[in-house]
Amino acid sequence: MNLATFGFIITGILLNAVAQILLKAGTKAVGAIHLNAENWFSIGLKLATQLPIIGGLTCYVVSVVVWIIALSRVDVSIAYPMLSIGYIVAAVGAWYFLGEVISMQRILAICVIIAGVVLLVKS
Repeated sequence: MNLATFGFIITGILLNAVAQILLKAGTKAVGAIHLNAENWFSIGLKLATQLPIIGGLTCYVVSVVVWIIALSRVDVSIAYPMLSIGYIVAAVGAWYFLGEVISMQRILAICVIIAGVVLLVKS
């Protein structure tokens, strides 16, 4: 895998993780969502006007384009498992930007993910 291909994969992963953080920030502004027949439209409108949600959806769209470019250059059996790097980025981002707690068990799980990605890249 050359540097450009790796760059597309990492960019797609980072955009996806940023999208998750932005979507969560947008839902925090709205609060817990409980849909029913009477409120689905008003909640949908409220969500659609949240800038973090608009930003998150934009990140998703761009990440799909970047990911398609990456997949055109590398086997999906290599690229797809690398998406797990996004779990790490999202967890750290949620801790830093949203104040979420990362327990020792989560840290250990992240270490297992890192080990798996290292093994994959070396293959």
